[in-house]
Amino acid sequence: MLKSNPGLALCILIALAAVCFALFSGEPYYVQVVIWVFANAVLAVTLRFVLLIGELNIATAAFFGIGAYTTAVASTILDWSFFASLLAAPIIAGLISALFGWVTLRTKGPYFLLISFAFTEIVRLLYTKSDVLGGNSGMIGMFPPMELDAYFPAIAITLLAAIMFGLYAAERSNLGRVFKAIKNNEDIPRSVGLNVIGLKILCLVIASTAVGLAGGVNAYTNSVIAPADFTYFVAVLALAYVKIGGEGHIIGPIIGATILTLAGQLLHSFGPYENIFYGIIIIGVLLLVPGGIVGLGERFKAGTFIGRAGR
Repeated sequence: MLKSNPGLALCILIALAAVCFALFSGEPYYVQVVIWVFANAVLAVTLRFVLLIGELNIATAAFFGIGAYTTAVASTILDWSFFASLLAAPIIAGLISALFGWVTLRTKGPYFLLISFAFTEIVRLLYTKSDVLGGNSGMIGMFPPMELDAYFPAIAITLLAAIMFGLYAAERSNLGRVFKAIKNNEDIPRSVGLNVIGLKILCLVIASTAVGLAGGVNAYTNSVIAPADFTYFVAVLALAYVKIGGEGHIIGPIIGATILTLAGQLLHSFGPYENIFYGIIIIGVLLLVPGGIVGLGERFKAGTFIGRAGR
C-alpha cells in the first residue's frame, strides 16, 4: 500500500520525525510549535471532511471547544485519569454533534452555515456565563501525569497524526465515496435507498469526534483554556488553511495549516500589524493560486500551468 502511495509514506515519515523531535529535541518552544501545527492541521482536515458532503461547518470550532472543556472538567473537577478525560472529549463531542446534525442537516448551504455559526457563538456564550467553567477566565490546571510529562508532546503529536490518518482512511473508503456522491447529487444516493440525512449526520459525527479529541489534546497541551479560544474565527482560520493548501486532497489543509501557523509565529514580532500581514498572505495566495498549493502542484504535473503561462 505504501509503495503504491508515496504521499502517504511521506506523511508517515514526517509524523514519525515530528514524534522523534518531540522526544529528543530539548527545545520546548519549537516542540510546542510543532504541536500547534498538528492541532491546526486537524482543525482544517475535519472542516474539510464535512465539505465532502458539501457543507461548510463553522461549528468545527464549537466541537473543538466542547472537547477541550470536556477534558478540562473531567480532569480538574471530576478528577478523572489522564486517558479517561481524553477519551471523554470525543465521546461528548460526538454525541452533541449527532443531536446538532439531526436538528440542522435537513437544511443545507448558507442556511446550515449560518446555523453552525450561531451554534458556535451560543456555545461560547454558555462558557462565559458558567461559573463552573470559569466564565470569561476559563479553566486552568490540565496537566498530564508527572510520569508522562516528558512524553506528553510525543503522545499529543501521535494522537493528532492518528486522527488525520483515520480521516484519510475514512475518506478513501466506500463510505467516503458515498459522502462525495451526496455532495455531487444527493438525489442519486437517495434513489438507491440510502438514508441521505443519516449519512450526513454520520459524516458530521465522525468529523466532530475527531476534532473533539483534538480539543482534549489542546487542553492538556496549553493547560489553560478560555471561551475566546473557541470562537467562530477558529473555523474561519481552518477554512483559510483548507483554501490555501487546496481542498482537492487531504494533504492540502495540512500544508495550509503548516504555512499559516509558522507564518503566525514569525509575524508576532510585528505587533499590531501582525493581522495585516497575515491577511496579505491569505489574500495573496488565494488570488495567485486559486486552487491552493495542491492544485498548483497538480497543474504543474499536468502541464497546464506552463501552457497557460505561455499564452
